[in-house]
Amino acid sequence: MNGLDPTDLRILQLLQQDASLTNKDIAGKLHKSTATIHERIRKLKNQGYIKKIVAILDRKKIDKTLIAFSQVLLNEHTASTLKQFEEEVTKFPEVMECFQMTGTFDFILRIATSNMDEYTDFYRNKLATLPNITTVQSFFVLSETKSDTAYPL
Repeated sequence: MNGLDPTDLRILQLLQQDASLTNKDIAGKLHKSTATIHERIRKLKNQGYIKKIVAILDRKKIDKTLIAFSQVLLNEHTASTLKQFEEEVTKFPEVMECFQMTGTFDFILRIATSNMDEYTDFYRNKLATLPNITTVQSFFVLSETKSDTAYPL
């Protein structure tokens, strides 16, 4: 991790665990001044290490209990058709993540809906309307053993 010293790494670790920590909280944990922590966090944001700070919601409490992983195969693989698919699919609020993949399928999507009816509506009226799709194969989550957002540093 180019240009990151142990203090920067520790700041990133702390923020990944709890982004609501104040500069003062972090300064106390790291035995640094609040001004130093403020400046380092600003630098980490400007350099793109911190993309955004968000609240992670309990999906069950907001009724997004059905999670699907959908593998998508496209007809064509030109740069423009791949880009067009990415631009269109990322507009759908049900699509939480979109990854271009190696192997048999071109993309894998993580889709969050309230129930199977909502997923069916998403599939029929949004995903299946996109041009150039050959195959969609979906897998539904039965249980969630681990869900982490923090990268090991």
